[in-house]
Amino acid sequence: MAKGFTSTVDSSTPKAKGSLPPALDAESIQQQWQEHFAGLQDPRGRKGVEHPFLSIVMIAILAVIGGASGWEDIETYAESHAAWLSSLLSLPNGVPKADTYRRLFERMNPDALERCFLSWVQQIVEISGAQVIPIDGKTIKGSYDRNAKQSALHVVSAWSSEHRLLLGQVKVARKSNEITAIPALLKLLDISGCIITLDAMGTQKEIAREIIGYKADYVLCLKANHPTLAAEVKAWFEQAEAANFTGIEHSYEQRVESGHHRREHRQVWAVPVAVMGTLHQIDQWEGLNTIVMVKRVRTLWNKTTQQVSFYLTSLPCDAAQIGRAIRTHWGIENQLHWVLDVTWGEDRSRIRRGHGGENMALLRRLAISLLNQETSRKRSLKQKAKRAAMCPDYMLTVLAAGLPA
Repeated sequence: MAKGFTSTVDSSTPKAKGSLPPALDAESIQQQWQEHFAGLQDPRGRKGVEHPFLSIVMIAILAVIGGASGWEDIETYAESHAAWLSSLLSLPNGVPKADTYRRLFERMNPDALERCFLSWVQQIVEISGAQVIPIDGKTIKGSYDRNAKQSALHVVSAWSSEHRLLLGQVKVARKSNEITAIPALLKLLDISGCIITLDAMGTQKEIAREIIGYKADYVLCLKANHPTLAAEVKAWFEQAEAANFTGIEHSYEQRVESGHHRREHRQVWAVPVAVMGTLHQIDQWEGLNTIVMVKRVRTLWNKTTQQVSFYLTSLPCDAAQIGRAIRTHWGIENQLHWVLDVTWGEDRSRIRRGHGGENMALLRRLAISLLNQETSRKRSLKQKAKRAAMCPDYMLTVLAAGLPA
């Protein structure tokens, strides 16, 4: 019989806050997580293999949940919890060294690892749903290699801001950009009935057509990469605002939000595209229903700034709904990209050989998603990660929170 997780939680007593749910004992957690990663192929040859493949993968996942940012960190975590891990996993030769993790993840197919990740995500999404899906790219700045003439790794991620959950990730190929990566990412996801939000790089006619083809809606930021249309939309809204939108069919919403020593006054005007007259190539945007102007006036302690943005959307003319989708888009920056850099130090990561950088990037995003699902403790992700690194029982609680009830 394969080794399973062990826990000190007594199932005959009431569960304390933060302990394992009654329906999920340690062994069932282990079995379910190993099922998710059972489809991975071991890239190593048969000779000289000292450590079981899935044991190495599971230790890396646990360590990254605990805040590990590199191979040496994973080794340190494993050595610190060697006795617990030996009861948890098959480790006939003790815990692996840093080079073992490095060699394995440099050679492991990142597409296969992502498929395993998505098998877990799909269960969460089926239960909770994902209505607004921001898609955005991030460059891992430290992953470039000047000597090998290798550019920095750039990945495009789909994020559920409502559930703080990564839905998918695609690497941007060399000598390419997000425009080619976004369609590949959309193919991985079930976006039917969802709202896809994209910044200006993703504002492309073909991408809009694909989103509509998947029976989803879009909100696309309109900027200078479509100069003629952007200039015409800006001029139209300036004239309409000067006339106070008198006699023009439109929807309007305003909100004032305060926090973190700043105050933001946000106004949203949504206008049906049909009432805006002839605009440059407007009929080539599949499913386009509404064009939107958003004004943001932000007051800080020492200055006031104003920003005006324009959007194309297939949603009906409802400023409140569209405004919520636009605000939700920034969740991928605040809840994912910022956390990756501040808590996991992703921009400083020098992992760059083989598939190591891409695989580690996916492990970080898996860790963030798992820690977000654990809600028994109202703490920052940084504090949750530290607790998971120190306390094996809490690590099991984090894993259990990522499994369907």
